[in-house]
Amino acid sequence: MQQDHTIPQSDEQYTPSFEQPNGDLEPQLPPEKKRHPIRSFLANFGILIAAPLIALLLIAFVFQSYEVDGPSMQNTLQDKDRLVVLKLGKTIASARNKDYIPDRYSIIIFHKGDITELESGDRQLVKRVIALPGERVTVQEGVVTVYNDDHPNGFNPDTKTESTKDIKGPTQGNIDLTVKSGELFVLGDNRNNSSDSRVFGTIDNSSVVGELALRIFPFSSFKSF
Repeated sequence: MQQDHTIPQSDEQYTPSFEQPNGDLEPQLPPEKKRHPIRSFLANFGILIAAPLIALLLIAFVFQSYEVDGPSMQNTLQDKDRLVVLKLGKTIASARNKDYIPDRYSIIIFHKGDITELESGDRQLVKRVIALPGERVTVQEGVVTVYNDDHPNGFNPDTKTESTKDIKGPTQGNIDLTVKSGELFVLGDNRNNSSDSRVFGTIDNSSVVGELALRIFPFSSFKSF
């Protein structure tokens, strides 16, 4: 009896694959999408605008570079040293509507106008914080003494920390004052050649720009503070 051989039918259709001679399938890459020329222009223009704007914001609120002009902070800082001054503490305090009071011994940059009769106009000075609000400070017989609740008998800030080891004294002058709220008493480390609070009195904390963070030049003298 003869049997009929039938081929099963399927709804699926198969498309043959074309292989390379080595048996690999040829990859099918998606077509590249071309950016519209206007979008490309706007993106590049946005970068050109954003870059200097970000730089200005950093300089205004975060940090800024300065160059030392003069010998008033020797031997800690030398003339022509390049510094990076951190402004972030002042920025945060201002945002919180609080007074910005740097720590004692901090080296700060601040605005000062009319330092002496011969030095008029606004300038930016670099000095070290010696006395804080509410403290009494005296300069007598070449020695600085600070009085506060923790030291009712006074202490000499020039001998209390490693950061003051390069101070060049003695500290000339005849000072006896109490630092008012929101003010600071500052001195240059080169006590024999510095116009500071012995000359122009205490400074207002609002005049402070920021605190010294780094000396970046000369490279051989790189240092963090």
